[in-house]
Amino acid sequence: MGCPAACWVALLLCTGGSLSKPTLRKERVVHPDPQLSDQLHEDNQSFQYDHEAFLGKEEAKTFDQLTPEESQEKLGKIVDRIDDNKDGYVTTEELKNWIKRVQKRYIYENVAKVWRDYDLNNDNKISWEEYKQATYGYYLENPEEFQDATDQNSFKKMLPRDERRFKSADLDGDSAATREEFTAFLHPEEFEHMKDIVVLETLEDIDKNEDGFVDQDEYIADMFAHEEGGPEPDWVLTEREQFSDFRDINKDGKMDKEEIRHWILPQDYDHAQAEARHLVYESDVDKDQKLTKEEILQNWNMFVGSQATNYGEDLTKNHDEL
Repeated sequence: MGCPAACWVALLLCTGGSLSKPTLRKERVVHPDPQLSDQLHEDNQSFQYDHEAFLGKEEAKTFDQLTPEESQEKLGKIVDRIDDNKDGYVTTEELKNWIKRVQKRYIYENVAKVWRDYDLNNDNKISWEEYKQATYGYYLENPEEFQDATDQNSFKKMLPRDERRFKSADLDGDSAATREEFTAFLHPEEFEHMKDIVVLETLEDIDKNEDGFVDQDEYIADMFAHEEGGPEPDWVLTEREQFSDFRDINKDGKMDKEEIRHWILPQDYDHAQAEARHLVYESDVDKDQKLTKEEILQNWNMFVGSQATNYGEDLTKNHDEL
């Protein structure tokens, strides 16, 4: 996906305002709900898949260093956080939302790392003006230094594009982003209400003749910088076939916005939903389709590990609690 201008600043300055064309295959397809764990999901062998799905891979390792009593105590605190409406029950929906948050923790950690760079007045919000000043201040004050920046990612093009994305992320329209809104701004592919922007930016990136569509040559050019007179790799020929057979759904020789959406935002299998249903089914003693804290703690070793269920890894790295 395209990124805000901030992640291009250093490259633009280092290359004198121009970025070289990619020579390797570019991946634009977004899989917002990837596999939750690299482990096999075999409950009769171990619960490692469930642990990594429920806690995240790194946090699951820390639980493997705890005593069973410590693991259960920490699990109880987590259950309180999963119960969003504080009714004393954990539903499949609440569990699914928790698993999705856990799997996307790295995104929120990334936002936390850069937050102070943009929240210039320390009001725990980032206004558009703050972001613009932090990212574009040098350009706006020294525009003559960027007159030769003809690359598509030049500041002149990125500023209005960033502002458009910022407004889409700013759900309450106050021109200031909360942490959640700023996360949506930096990682739009992870938020449902930002999907239209992801599609539009992809179209703008690839549509070199600006006719509002992506034809086969534009589709290939985005992935592969073709040397004049040189042969195309086999994978490029395969991608041409993919374009004709699957990308161009209505067979008019080009992709419109809906076809681009179908390509880059496929409706993948919802691993988090499946895992949430599995955990509820396996732990729901009274079969009321929801879990009490007692039911979860009764089946605690399916949710979290401990020294008693450590699978041989000697890991002592400390991590912050979830």
